[in-house]
Amino acid sequence: MTGNGDFKTGGFMYAVAIGIILVVVAESVFFMVKSWRHGKKLGISKETMKNTIFSSALFSVAPAISILTTVIVLAGALGIVLPWIRLSVIGNLAYETTATKLTLESLDSRLSLSTDITDPKTFGAVAWVMTIGTSFALVLLPLVCKTIQKKVGGALQKNEKTSRLGDIISAAAFIGIIAAFVANAINGRQTKEALTIGDAGFMSICTLVTAIVLSTVLETLCEKKNLKKLEPFAMPISMFGAMGVAVVLNLVLPEAVSTLTWWGNVA
Repeated sequence: MTGNGDFKTGGFMYAVAIGIILVVVAESVFFMVKSWRHGKKLGISKETMKNTIFSSALFSVAPAISILTTVIVLAGALGIVLPWIRLSVIGNLAYETTATKLTLESLDSRLSLSTDITDPKTFGAVAWVMTIGTSFALVLLPLVCKTIQKKVGGALQKNEKTSRLGDIISAAAFIGIIAAFVANAINGRQTKEALTIGDAGFMSICTLVTAIVLSTVLETLCEKKNLKKLEPFAMPISMFGAMGVAVVLNLVLPEAVSTLTWWGNVA
């Protein structure tokens, strides 16, 4: 196995990906058929079941766009196949990017999500961290989920006030994760050679501000106009809109402005 990056998109990786995808698809088809037959036994009309399938498929479009966005983000460093495998089974935006970023920085402080990984050992380390991290949830959830749900869920659902507190805590936790990424990028990071590097700059801030503005406008529109069907698409639209603005700015702005970063990159 050489260090030219072919190991990320070679035949073996595609074979593994196709095998996993086929299992996921087969499982989905199996349960769909079982559910359809059980629905007929319960006397549910075909029209009702067809409408349910259609609405479920439509509802899955927004999460699928978010997943595609995450694959694109990770593809620069890991290639297209590994993110495709991860996000087709159990992965999500917050976990996959965090696992990749922390692993790369632990191995070499100069590595980031925008670095093309050409070392098989580094690639393997990232893959193992991604996989092992989510495996704990698969093992622990069957053992402790019911207990946690009963105690914590019961406490938060006592009245409207505690229910709102639970929503606030969940939102705060998510915002905290995003804030950690943003702060780390803006502040830069120290290398072992005591040099500060980072890729945050003018384009990063423009992309961030655009995403915030678009998300705020869409959320407000959904709330004011009661557009429930638009809510699942708010985040994907904001993400793609921000990336589109970044592309346009990169094309129209002078190179000195579009490539401006707070910290100089270390070769």
